Amino acid sequence: MSDGHQHNGHEHVPSRQRRRFPGISSRAYEHPADRSALVALRRLSGFDTVFKALSGLLPERSLRLLFLSDSVRVSDRQFAHLNDMLRDACYILDLEKVPPMYVNQDPQPNAMCIGLDEPIIVVTTGLVELLDEEEMRAVIGHEVGHALSGHSVYRTILLFLTSLAVRVAWIPLGNLAIMAIVTALREWFRKSELSADRAGLLVGQDLQASMRGLMKIAGGNHLHEMNVDAFLEQADEYEAGGDLRDSVLKILNVLPRSHPFATIRAAELKKWAASRDYQRIMDGHYPRRSEDKDASVKDSWRESANHYATHVKSSKDPLMKLVSDIADGAGDLGGRVRRGFEGFTGSAPKDQPPSDPPPRDED
Repeated sequence: MSDGHQHNGHEHVPSRQRRRFPGISSRAYEHPADRSALVALRRLSGFDTVFKALSGLLPERSLRLLFLSDSVRVSDRQFAHLNDMLRDACYILDLEKVPPMYVNQDPQPNAMCIGLDEPIIVVTTGLVELLDEEEMRAVIGHEVGHALSGHSVYRTILLFLTSLAVRVAWIPLGNLAIMAIVTALREWFRKSELSADRAGLLVGQDLQASMRGLMKIAGGNHLHEMNVDAFLEQADEYEAGGDLRDSVLKILNVLPRSHPFATIRAAELKKWAASRDYQRIMDGHYPRRSEDKDASVKDSWRESANHYATHVKSSKDPLMKLVSDIADGAGDLGGRVRRGFEGFTGSAPKDQPPSDPPPRDED
């Protein structure tokens, strides 16, 4: 039996005491990059049109029927230990309505939260077999975090445009506007994963379990062969390594992905777990849902801007260093860009005008 809810009437009594967060707002754990990317996505030309069209085409009932017919619905009679963890996660984050959860036969370890009107959580058999109980608790908390943040709607649109649209002839996949929307959705979803990882930590309250889960997703069930510190060193090496050519390749590598790299997720989560923000939440000081309507959009943007400024200043990535120098007004930028790319595109001619500053990367 899991250490999830053990019911005494309507009481929830987890056997390992974890802090609860009554009325917690998703603003408490949302990564600044997640919020900014979502605002940028909503402002994208044509997004509203596509969103409304697909919302009308994807009735909620069909999604539920699909999973009811071809997956196992988690309950107190099926995957009872997962059901306990799901109820526990909803109790800790104070999500009143427990989303339906399904286990889907798929050897690829994965989990998702989808749905337009109401969220549905789906985990694969590959994930259930890969993770131990505390690691799985963090993953279920991650998905409940997506549900609390209202992410399932956008995830469903992304899933449709990337996976299901190949079967619908009228979706113009080659259309630049659709491609722009898919790219922006992926960019937002990668950032939203950082928020949901934080929600998973708030639910599991076990940083090592969260780290182990991310390591296993990257390297499989070989924990005796892996080391958290070495895994985090990979993230540091990835961030700092190489020259401007590598910075560009990093951007190109991440564009087709829906999830950020596991090492980066682990490093981001460890940084947040050591922060004052996390400690304040654990001490019971956090924004409440009841205050959401009064929350200032301006404050949210200011927080995002401060996050990016700090990120660019402290980044070891060569492209980010260059962006920081541009912001500080360093001289001979054109020459520095050319030198950074020498050997990649060939040496630039001496009379070539200075290059434009590179675009600011969001993460």
